[in-house]
Amino acid sequence: MAHGHSTKDRLMHYVEELAEIAGEFLYDIAAPPRGRHHLGTWFIFWGSAIIAAIIGFVAYHTGIRIPVSTMWREMFGFVYTWYPIWLPILLLRVFVELWIKYIRLDYVRRAGEVLLEIRVPKVIEKTPKAMELFFTAMYETGSVEYNETYWDGKVRPWFSYEIASFSGDVHFFVWTLKKYRNVLEAQLYAQYPTIELVEAEDYTKKKVYRSPRNFMWGTYFVLQKPDVYPIMTYVDYGLDKETEEEYKVDPLSTLIEYLGSMKKGEEVWIQILAQAYKRRGLKEGQLFKDKDWIEEGEKEVNRIMKRDPKTKSSRKQTETGFPIVPTLTEGEKKQVEAIERSLDKRAFWCAVRLCYHAEKEAFHLRSQSVSGLLGTFRKPFNSNLLNGFKLGWYTDISDPTKDFLFLFGLKNWAMNIWIPKYARLFIDAFRRRSFFYAPYRNWKATPFLLTSEELATVFHIPGQVVTTPTFERIPSKKVEPPANLPV
Repeated sequence: MAHGHSTKDRLMHYVEELAEIAGEFLYDIAAPPRGRHHLGTWFIFWGSAIIAAIIGFVAYHTGIRIPVSTMWREMFGFVYTWYPIWLPILLLRVFVELWIKYIRLDYVRRAGEVLLEIRVPKVIEKTPKAMELFFTAMYETGSVEYNETYWDGKVRPWFSYEIASFSGDVHFFVWTLKKYRNVLEAQLYAQYPTIELVEAEDYTKKKVYRSPRNFMWGTYFVLQKPDVYPIMTYVDYGLDKETEEEYKVDPLSTLIEYLGSMKKGEEVWIQILAQAYKRRGLKEGQLFKDKDWIEEGEKEVNRIMKRDPKTKSSRKQTETGFPIVPTLTEGEKKQVEAIERSLDKRAFWCAVRLCYHAEKEAFHLRSQSVSGLLGTFRKPFNSNLLNGFKLGWYTDISDPTKDFLFLFGLKNWAMNIWIPKYARLFIDAFRRRSFFYAPYRNWKATPFLLTSEELATVFHIPGQVVTTPTFERIPSKKVEPPANLPV
């Protein structure tokens, strides 16, 4: 987000940065860690805090005198005595966070960006398997040295795959850093030689949000279950097989059809950010390593099958010493097969954003359009046995907070301030395609894992089965001229 250049503006910006880092630090302490990493430390911390609160409550109600002033004096003395140790560590943490944020922003700015529109021909005979091969080819984890991370600000590549509807006119886009444009174009043309890739003006920069003149609502989609459980993919729909076009069932068809039904004054932006999965650590600018996705998937398979991870046999035995073979239901078999199929695929850190805009003439359509979009995006990919998408954070104040503020008559006041603020920040994050790195690193959401098969299901070039009238296709495919033409 743009900031002023005066001394006051700079100071305010630095204060906001420090507050953001302090908020992240407090969140790291208060929120349970994702997965099993550092769960023991979190329980010890909060267990100690709860025990201390209980002791204080009991002491107060039983009349036990506790020398609070003496305790506070001792605590302050302890903190003051040891400040040469904890203060440099805290300042170092703040400095490193600000420094990495600054050099990475500068690296991305120098790298440049490009938005490409995918123009689809009338005849597409490829299945989503072609898009899966594209994602597999674009699997680039990158490698860095310590000096590149902490001095040059080098970041690993990420891509944004987008579907947008402008008053019902549906378009497909791909965003990338300029240095990866040639690779991306080559791999897309390799799988879809009849498409056209055209550099497009960034549609997100054309939109100006001014509340209450126009309306905006944005949200993240998150997974319902752990990452190791896949969503419904094109394989489950039988699109991995070459069949007649009239017998195909494309999970994107309902979404594109609904996007095509948007009325004048309505816009919908769908953004799927993807970065190749890698266990990041200190070399990539992280203090703690990411989870081992393969290991977690294998553990989940062993849990479902009730078997020992080392011997691959049942943990329980009969009286005579033979292992008991667990009886799996059809649903459990499907879960195991789906997880094991996913573990054999390339995985990507992902984030999914949806942004809905309405001008004044379309205000009366807001409620039905938003609810319809949420349903049409989630339903084709959701499964009770496997995984699916659910609503994450959105540009509004949570219902419990509204109820609390309502008691003090502050609900409308808070909504008038924070909802427009959240909307502007969300649009800015969307426009920058920022999520894996500053300035909106993990803002209001955490990345989850999707395999190349799952990504190809959520974003692929649809075939003739999608007949939405407002989904524009180019009239004819391009062909090379004959080699024997006279000069």
